[in-house]
Amino acid sequence: MIRNRHVKLCRLYCPLCVLNPRGIDMSDWLVRFVGFPATLLHGDTLVLDRWLWLAQRLRKTSTSIKLLDVGCGSGGFTIGLAKRGYKALGIDYSEKVIQKASKRAPIINAPAIDFRVVDVRLLDNEQDLANQFDALICMENIEHILNDQKLMKDMAKCLRLGGKLYLSTPNYHFRAITKGDNGPFSTVEDGGHVRRGYTDEDLTRLCTNSGLVVDCISYCSGFLSQKTTWLLRRLTDVIGYKIAWVLVLPLRIFPPLLDPIITSVTHWPEFSICLEAHRNA
Repeated sequence: MIRNRHVKLCRLYCPLCVLNPRGIDMSDWLVRFVGFPATLLHGDTLVLDRWLWLAQRLRKTSTSIKLLDVGCGSGGFTIGLAKRGYKALGIDYSEKVIQKASKRAPIINAPAIDFRVVDVRLLDNEQDLANQFDALICMENIEHILNDQKLMKDMAKCLRLGGKLYLSTPNYHFRAITKGDNGPFSTVEDGGHVRRGYTDEDLTRLCTNSGLVVDCISYCSGFLSQKTTWLLRRLTDVIGYKIAWVLVLPLRIFPPLLDPIITSVTHWPEFSICLEAHRNA
């Protein structure tokens, strides 16, 4: 009954639903009308932080640098980097999200891009991907994989000698945004997190055992980003996701502007730890 009331309220008062009365997937609707930025605004409020981290490191290019996105989901980062000039391939185990990514790419006019259904746990079976890529991104995926050392080795083998890995994953020392962030964590690979996160030492060990050299470890998603996420989750529980999304959207301009200062002053731990490494063997 409560759920039905939320749906009716959303139909009446949510601008997106008024303009989209047939209930078409909101994310696809946004992509059609807004373009690439919609892939960063829909869903997880921390996605924008990860994109900004990537964009600072993978700048626009005209040299057709080959890039692999491991665990690409619906393709937001893959598409964004293709628009920056990278020859990009996105892989994910879910046929559904690969279909969505493949549909979005031409809508956003993303050139030199492809998507493929691949179980990243079996990445070593994709022999045509070995030693092929100048850059590889893996954003918030490794924490879902039990054998993370194998995944790191398999990703390293996809890189050419000197090729760079860009990875983000939960920071082991984060403070839970909501109670569920503290676990319990999955003991099987069912789509949930199988571990809390990673420390600097954890990522360095994984790299060392995979023929990768750590270039830099940094962090993203500070205090304001996390509190914006908290607000979205709480409002979603009360009034439903669509209305919550509309209400929280105006607030999302502030974290990129203010988080570096606030996080520095409060010493609040960022939610994600970010790795840059290169293949040397």
